[in-house]
Amino acid sequence: MTRVLLLGPAREAAGAGHGEFDGDTVGAVLQNAVTRYGVDFERVLAVSQIWVNGNAAESGDHIGPYDEIAVLPPISGG
Repeated sequence: MTRVLLLGPAREAAGAGHGEFDGDTVGAVLQNAVTRYGVDFERVLAVSQIWVNGNAAESGDHIGPYDEIAVLPPISGG
């Protein structure tokens, strides 16, 4: 299982700071997270950055059981 770290609004929407999910791609793992956490989490996920082991990631990237996906909130500033 792959660990998913949830930060900021993703944590609030999910009601948890992390979870573990099956999947062989980033997208598959995150879809399993959406199934568990629901539509509010899905909305936050749509505007969040996704990183794997500290590097920016794409939905189709392959993932292993010891990898960590981080869902980072959108960053704004001025």
